[in-house]
Amino acid sequence: MTRPPGKRTILGVSSTSQAAPAATKSILIVDDDKQILALLTELLSGSGFHVETAADGAEGMEKIDSQNFDLILCDVWMPSMTGLEMLERLDGRKERPPVIMMTADDTPETVLKAARGQALQVVGKPFKTAAVLELVKQTLEGPTGPPIEVVSARPDWVELLVPCDLKSADRVHQLMLKLKSDLPENVRESIGQAFRELLHNAIEWGGQMDCNQKVRISFVRAKRMLLYRIADPGRGFNFKGLTHAAISNPPENPIEHMRVREEKGLRPGGLGLMITQSLVDELIYNEAQNEVMFIKYLD
Repeated sequence: MTRPPGKRTILGVSSTSQAAPAATKSILIVDDDKQILALLTELLSGSGFHVETAADGAEGMEKIDSQNFDLILCDVWMPSMTGLEMLERLDGRKERPPVIMMTADDTPETVLKAARGQALQVVGKPFKTAAVLELVKQTLEGPTGPPIEVVSARPDWVELLVPCDLKSADRVHQLMLKLKSDLPENVRESIGQAFRELLHNAIEWGGQMDCNQKVRISFVRAKRMLLYRIADPGRGFNFKGLTHAAISNPPENPIEHMRVREEKGLRPGGLGLMITQSLVDELIYNEAQNEVMFIKYLD
């Protein structure tokens, strides 16, 4: 059911609204829980979607082989054929729809197996129906973004190649949050904010929002620390040239960057790197400054 370690694979990412989408989208829900099937069917059909259901992976694959679907919502652990086995069966198909996995088993091992199988997102059970509906609408609004390459999927060593677009950044951010679900909430929030800021910088400045370029991300979890490494395809930068960022302010003028940003016609901001420094224990750049590592020590 799982692929050999080291093999590169690709990762794709309580109230109803009566407004139907411009074109009816078809959704397949695969789950062995009859209550979940009934709940999601009512939710999504009431929002204008065409909904089909299946009680396990085998029945789900039969429907996928005979019909076209715009989206699949799929449980992980089911009799006859699991959701992870379904992902393997879908692997390599040219016209495969995006898949959102749903599971009460959102451990790092299960989340990473879903990532290897190209699942777009993993939603933990129990879930809020409003959040699921919003995720479904966002997924069906347009392209889901280029695929994300999973180089290593060990819970203690994750490595990804991420296309330089913001949709991919959001998917990776959600994935990384699930890998730290056992940490205190304040630690998760600080690490998540730091990671998001540095990843967006790498995609926007290093990759120039070119989805043909990729950012390499490594995450290592040791007993006493978390280490992240983000390497972008850009030529790097020099902190002395970041006069529009608060991190470059002289000690005697802590708001100098605000004047520079106003002169350049930039929006208010420039606090990202300074805030990131305050959220992590160590922030280290390479010489060219197109690669950064940050470390958070665990008590």
